[in-house]
Amino acid sequence: MLRYLLRRIPSAILVLFGASVLIFAVIRLVPGDPATTLAGVDATPQAIAAIRHHLGLDQPLLQQYLGWLHGLITGNLGTSYMIGGQISDLLANGAVNTIILTAAALVLAVAISLITACVWVWSRNRVIDSVLTGFNTVTLGLPTFVTGVLLVLIFGILLPILPPGGVPPKGFADRVDISAQYLVMPAVCLALPASAALTRFLAESLRTELRSPYVTTARAAGIGERRLLLAHALPAALPTYITALGIHVGGLLGGAVLVEAVFTWPGLGQLLSQSIDSRDYPVVQILLLISVGLFIVIQLITDAIHAVLDPRVRVGS
Repeated sequence: MLRYLLRRIPSAILVLFGASVLIFAVIRLVPGDPATTLAGVDATPQAIAAIRHHLGLDQPLLQQYLGWLHGLITGNLGTSYMIGGQISDLLANGAVNTIILTAAALVLAVAISLITACVWVWSRNRVIDSVLTGFNTVTLGLPTFVTGVLLVLIFGILLPILPPGGVPPKGFADRVDISAQYLVMPAVCLALPASAALTRFLAESLRTELRSPYVTTARAAGIGERRLLLAHALPAALPTYITALGIHVGGLLGGAVLVEAVFTWPGLGQLLSQSIDSRDYPVVQILLLISVGLFIVIQLITDAIHAVLDPRVRVGS
């Protein structure tokens, strides 16, 4: 297992380095100048030039990139142009809320997909099949921001039983019941598309396994359908399900940007949106690179779990 993971690390580092170069270059191609934004509309060219010099934006691009890369390696992430303060402090404040939201959505997506897929495959009822098919189609078709707005309108305004947005005033550790009220709508909104996609994927995998020769032999031996599904087909379908889950975890992180905007959730997604609007280069660069790094780490973890569940992956490596 260790040898398998060590073989993946060099390519992961290479991808991360390439992503840093691409992110740095693309951001510089975006129209707008943070020095002009920071100086204001009435600023003189001399004032704008002074701000550019203070921020280091008048240096050659290669020098700017090497300075940024050196800061990343040494742990000095720099300061924000527009929002103000150390970037590390901004990340620490927003990361907790984003991790809580993403973790809750991930738990919901896994639970919903496992239960729904097993019921869908095991049940032979046409009504249940039609209901689950329609629900999955609608969930996959609706954009996340539309689902979020509908949840706010129904449960936050028309039936005011849940807070329409924000986070608990005294933090998530104060009272579990209050925290759950603030968390349920954004977590459900973020989890629904992923759970629908995972349900379809797992259901098809289970159907494929139930048509396999070993299941036919076990069925002929008198083993019940429920046991065949849960004890034989489901474990065999888990490796590919874990791979798909790893892909959708990245989707959850990306979808958190829209969900945090809809529910005014003060996380990394909201910080990214503010930084893009204000041309805050250092913050945008760090957040995008963190996203790439998280994708890589999630992929490595997914591959490791896949290798544990399926020894053929380790042997093939």
